[in-house]
Amino acid sequence: MRGLANAFQAQSRSSNLSAMKLPKLTAVIEREDDGFVATCPELGVTSQGRTVDEAELMIKEAVDLLLEEADETEIARRLNRGVKVV
Repeated sequence: MRGLANAFQAQSRSSNLSAMKLPKLTAVIEREDDGFVATCPELGVTSQGRTVDEAELMIKEAVDLLLEEADETEIARRLNRGVKVV
């Protein structure tokens, strides 16, 4: 598991979420077949890569795109779907 909060601080300032405070975001990266699957459970975003580093890069990009393109209502809906990472 790798924390994503720092990776998204700069991006979230320029996105649609300027007034919304994001919780700490997490990436879970697991081996699957010949590659790795990465998920951000707080937002329900999934990506993949051939290596752990590539999977991490891809999940950061996927979350960044979501934060840039989705409105606050969609982000709030995803954050409030009952997932809690402790």
